[in-house]
Formats: sequence, structure tokens, C-alpha cells
Amino acid sequence: MGEKRFNVVITDCDHGFIDPEREVMESIDAELILRQLKTEEEVIAACKDTDGLINQYTLITGKVMENLPRCKVIARYGVGVDSIDIEAATERGIIVANVPDYGTTDVANHAAALLLTCYRKIMTANNAVKTGTWDYQVMYPIEPSRQSTVGLLGIGRIGRAFTERMLAFDFTVIANDPYVTEHIPGIRIVDFDTLLAESDFISIHCPLTNSTYHLLGEKEFEKMKNTAVIVNTARGALIDEAALIRALQKGWIAGAALDVLEKEPPDPANPLLTMDNVIITPHAAWFSVASRIEVKKRTAQNVAAVLQGIAPKNIVNPEVLGKTRANIAKP
Repeated sequence: MGEKRFNVVITDCDHGFIDPEREVMESIDAELILRQLKTEEEVIAACKDTDGLINQYTLITGKVMENLPRCKVIARYGVGVDSIDIEAATERGIIVANVPDYGTTDVANHAAALLLTCYRKIMTANNAVKTGTWDYQVMYPIEPSRQSTVGLLGIGRIGRAFTERMLAFDFTVIANDPYVTEHIPGIRIVDFDTLLAESDFISIHCPLTNSTYHLLGEKEFEKMKNTAVIVNTARGALIDEAALIRALQKGWIAGAALDVLEKEPPDPANPLLTMDNVIITPHAAWFSVASRIEVKKRTAQNVAAVLQGIAPKNIVNPEVLGKTRANIAKP
């Protein structure tokens, strides 16, 4: 067999298989190599001759891109692109692509499941029964859902899907999103401080950016009800984790249900792991059998499109069009 037309590297992947990506790459005569790279130096050494990257968690910095002269596209599995320096990519004519519209139902369902588990105090009841206490009063108090307010930080695709589920369970829903001004049925739009003060549950559905980093910190936790619960299925760094730990220890808020953390996997000494009022799942809200296949295939298709001189379906930095290494013009 002769040399392949393109070279594509997966910088890191914890899915356990890459068959969907390989199938797409074979269709354009591209060699696909799976690595598990962690540092800038490792990425540079392994990817210096690559035409495209597929990325999960490894940081792709400006320094990395300076040393990848052939790279035309960086495609990330999933929605968030906080692992990639978008400005540096744009400066170098590299297209950054993602898959923003997959797994919406799965994430909304997972967030709803976490919230309902907290609302109905399922873990409290489960733990009591397993340690010999058969008494529903360990769950006291549980207010009717119609008397409880769910606050959303961010109301994009997932936030709106999550809202449908909360309304079906008869919760009152309020939301804060600086990019949304239109009326959304069933949601009352409020300012940030009002959401903090009125919410019995706060569910986070916004992207991680410079402006949302540590969106919830000590100052914000002190403004919440001491009965409030935080649900996060977005990005760990949206919450100042040290401040969250203090808030839980001091009783400023009642609990947290987290699918994401600032450091993943967490340090075994992380206090959150030993708190009875905290539920943690392993960054799994996106996951279902179908969604895993979909995100892998569509991420690879984004790379394949660019390497063939075609704009991918989802471009994070559309301003790069017309000055790309792949010679893709503006539409």
C-alpha cells in the first residue's frame, strides 16, 4: 500500500474505540493515528506533520500551532472548545470545528435526573435504608414542585430542552442569559442576582469562556438560599470549586450535583468526594450509545470536509474563511 493522502491525529480520546472516525478518514485516503498526548511538547512531537487534529481534552495552544505548519483543521469532540486557543488558530488560518447540536436530549435528561434526585432526596433515602433506617422522614422537608424555582444559567439548545422537562414536572423556571432577549414560553428572564436569590435549584447550561470562568464563586454562593442546590452538566471551571467546597462546608448552600469538575478525574483528596450532600458523575451527561457514535463520526466529518477544501458544517471561527490554510473561501 502506498502513502496516504492525508495524515490526521487524534490527540486524546477516552471512548475506547475509533471505528467511526477511521471509516470517515479511509473515505478520503487519510491515515488516522490515535495518541494519548498530554503536554504541549508531546503534541508538537507527535503532530508536526499532521494535516488535521481531532481533540478531546488535551490543550491545543498557540505554541502548539506554531509548530504544526501543515495543520489545516482542529475538530473537537462535542460542544465546548475551551481546550483550543481559537484566536491563535484564526491567526494561523486553521479552522476550528465542533459538534454543537449532538446529545442535547441526553444532557438535558442527565441534568434533570440529577436535579430530581436532589429534589426528592433520593440519595438520602437510599443511604438511610441501606444503613438500617426505614423512615421517610429522613427526606423532610420536600416542598411541592410547583412551589420550587429552577434557575437556568444559559438557555441555548440544552437549556431549552432541560426547561421542557422542568415544566413537565411543574417547577417554576427562571433564567439568565445575556444573549437571549426574546420571550420563551414558560421561562421568566431575570437578572443574574435575582436568579441567585430566588432559585431553589440552579442548573448551568452556558459555555466556558473568559467571561464565564468561575461564574459562580464565593460572592455568588453567599447570595443564594441556604437550601439551594447547584447542578452542573456544562464545564467544571464555570464554578470556583474551592469556593463551592467552602459554601457547602459553611452551609451557604445545601448541595451540589456535578457531572463536571475543574480537574477531571478529581484528586482523591478532593473534599467533594466525601460529602453526603454532593452527587458526582464522571462527565457522562452527553453519553448514550447513539450519541457517542454520532459525535465521533461528525467530528471526523468536519476534518474530512476541510481536508477536501470544503467548509465543515460547524465552524467555531468563521472569520477565518477566506484566509485558511485549506484555501476555503468565504461563502
